[in-house]
Amino acid sequence: MKALSIVRPSGGRIASGEKTLEVRRWHPDLDPTEDLLIVENERFLHADGDEDEDGIAVAIVRVNAVRPFILADMQAACASYFEDGWLAWELSDVRPIKHPVTIRAARGIYEVDFLHPGRR
Repeated sequence: MKALSIVRPSGGRIASGEKTLEVRRWHPDLDPTEDLLIVENERFLHADGDEDEDGIAVAIVRVNAVRPFILADMQAACASYFEDGWLAWELSDVRPIKHPVTIRAARGIYEVDFLHPGRR
């Protein structure tokens, strides 16, 4: 399954439905019907190859659209500042993981072995 690591507390905010936009500088290579595992970790992974073995799988989502991030998106993104040039990933079909498990966090979108009973 494809996964995306997100620094705490944003992963939990996605799982709870509070955060409905993820903001990145790059476009994900995902189909709108493809599941994406959200892995929450404690630190930013800045360089290619950076990993954190203590990530927590918190939700499965879909990215149904990617568009420019605009000032009006601040609340939906739980963002603390705005900058032009970023992309807003619209998250949908959020399925929180009721019993979070420890899983590897890595930079970018990456593959993990994860089977969840609610997976479609």
